[in-house]
Amino acid sequence: MNLLWLQAAGCGGCTMSLMCAEDPGLFDLLEGAGINLLWHPTLSEATGAAVRRLLEKIEAGDIALDILCIEGAIARGPKGTGRFNMLAGTDRSLLGWVQALAPKAAHVVAVGTCATYGGVTAAGGNPSDAVGVQFDGAEAGAALGASFRDPSGLPVINVSGCPVHPDWVTETLMLLADGTLAPADLDDYARPRFYADHLVHHACPKNEFYEYKASAEKLSDLGCMMENLGCIGTQAVGDCNIRPWNGTGSCTRAGYPCINCTAPEFEDPNHSFTETPKIAGIPVGLPTDMPKAWFMALASLSKAATPKRIGENAVSDRVEVPPTIRKPRR
Repeated sequence: MNLLWLQAAGCGGCTMSLMCAEDPGLFDLLEGAGINLLWHPTLSEATGAAVRRLLEKIEAGDIALDILCIEGAIARGPKGTGRFNMLAGTDRSLLGWVQALAPKAAHVVAVGTCATYGGVTAAGGNPSDAVGVQFDGAEAGAALGASFRDPSGLPVINVSGCPVHPDWVTETLMLLADGTLAPADLDDYARPRFYADHLVHHACPKNEFYEYKASAEKLSDLGCMMENLGCIGTQAVGDCNIRPWNGTGSCTRAGYPCINCTAPEFEDPNHSFTETPKIAGIPVGLPTDMPKAWFMALASLSKAATPKRIGENAVSDRVEVPPTIRKPRR
């Protein structure tokens, strides 16, 4: 299968993350899956006229395009021309190239939250009119129309994340190569369900503190960061804590709150990422599927039952009180 990778308006961080794929590494994985990388602006040697000829042949149908990957948001400005983001040497915008090549591809994959929904590139008033490949924030219909489907019936596959987890990209590519990714395997925002059916909360190392609502008060504390520090891992999709980054890490494992970077419009929460909005002392954002009345009742009971070890450790930057050692009963 032939894969073409284009980088639009973004920081290139998803490519940096993708290079961290391991066991196997990126290039071994592509080779093993039978995927031929036609061109990637960062990883390929070809530049200039050679790339221009390649793109022209793909557009003309002389070279088959099986997977088109797009990283970065699509800048539609100024005034819908897309000329804020040109593909060097072609006198054509990335918007124009995406619209020309997507219908030629067997599958289209948006890589990272900028490419999927606009992401950070669309933040702060969005002066470049940046959107995702098929979604403008949470609404379908952007660089490609809401009705766009590839020949197999799939919409643009939105592998979101800021940056995206390398395994989410490689697993998506392997499923496409195997012909086993169907529309039912995507959620309502066209994210692959193999990671989007999980919450960041799952396997978070702070879950014991969460259960007792033993909350951190500052970023260096061990406690749960939901109540005071803006963590929304109980609402954010992603298996970040089930398959940690680089084998060991995640945002919450590193002591930073989950900011829901896999979701549309996460970039403009209208408050600091490390602040939990509250009304009358109650967090506004509650765990997914949890009615407010039940949450308040459980939270009150949990706080009342908090063991001394968990309460004291929650507001410390290290374990101050170790678990109780109990002798086995004979």
